[in-house]
Amino acid sequence: MAELEQEIKVEGTPEAVEATADVVAAPAEAAPARAPRGRGGRPERGGRRPSSRPPRPKSEFDQRMINIRRVARVVAGGRRFSFSVSIILGNKKGKVGVGLGKAGDTTLAIEKAVRDAKKNMITVNLTKDSSIAHEVSAKYCAARVSMMPASGRGLVAGSSVRPVLELAGVTNTVAKIHSGSKNGLNNARAAVEALRKLKA
Repeated sequence: MAELEQEIKVEGTPEAVEATADVVAAPAEAAPARAPRGRGGRPERGGRRPSSRPPRPKSEFDQRMINIRRVARVVAGGRRFSFSVSIILGNKKGKVGVGLGKAGDTTLAIEKAVRDAKKNMITVNLTKDSSIAHEVSAKYCAARVSMMPASGRGLVAGSSVRPVLELAGVTNTVAKIHSGSKNGLNNARAAVEALRKLKA
């Protein structure tokens, strides 16, 4: 062991000896922390890059999806699948519409449904307390819906009729579905037809 130990000998001027002694005695400085590396030696990024696009303006309309279905049509080579989306659109200030969109992708189907709802939008005549002025009923295919004003009751409705009235801004109203139809799209369209019959 003694043979392996070696003394450090410093040659030169006394100033050089003191400087070297200071370097040997001083603790080694901590090396700067390196950024974590990802694949290929590239530094990892903390999340996504900030987008240069301006933020998309928020739409004035709220939307509620009634249902989304995967449908198929049979062709010579087999079955081709697409998506069918039903959406209710409204601003809670008297405007409401129901739309249907079909496409091979859900995003495209939703966009089509929103465009269809805007195209079929109606303006509802509401009273000062956001109710309806009189009793009204309507029928669409097999769906039959009736509505009547009810002060202080809030909104009493079920199925897809409720989101139609909510997005139209209607309160203090009782709605009743008189048919046995479970088709949400037809019930919503019947509700829109009933609202269309309201007189100021």
